[in-house]
Amino acid sequence: MLLKNLEETIKFGHDFSLKLKAKSIILIKGQIGAGKTSLVKGIAEGLQIKENITSPTFALSHHYNSGKFPLIHMDLYRLEDTLSAKELFLEEEEELEQNKGIMVIEWPEKIISIVEEYWLIEINYLKGSGRTIKIYDPYDFRKS
Repeated sequence: MLLKNLEETIKFGHDFSLKLKAKSIILIKGQIGAGKTSLVKGIAEGLQIKENITSPTFALSHHYNSGKFPLIHMDLYRLEDTLSAKELFLEEEEELEQNKGIMVIEWPEKIISIVEEYWLIEINYLKGSGRTIKIYDPYDFRKS
């Protein structure tokens, strides 16, 4: 699917959020500047979250509790080793279970092997013409 601009990316996130249920995990892959955080803004908007959504690149994780589901927004870009990324994910996953929220993870490559069920979104910036987006359903990734 082609998203032409920032507004379409946010609207796509909003519409996608309507498919989510408590304890959903969304992994977002894409290069720097592809629109990952903008997509999360749309998801948060759809969840009726009132706080301003910002990239957690330096904080690693932001928590938003004002919506119909709490949102945990993680960014693993700065974590260089896999063990630290997995430890952070497991801590946040415990909170996700307790508060029955939604978790969105940007740059999930280091933890994907330990996530049991998730949505995968791949977003890619196309120079001068928007971005492409692909969504993979959790059932595509069930571990047997």
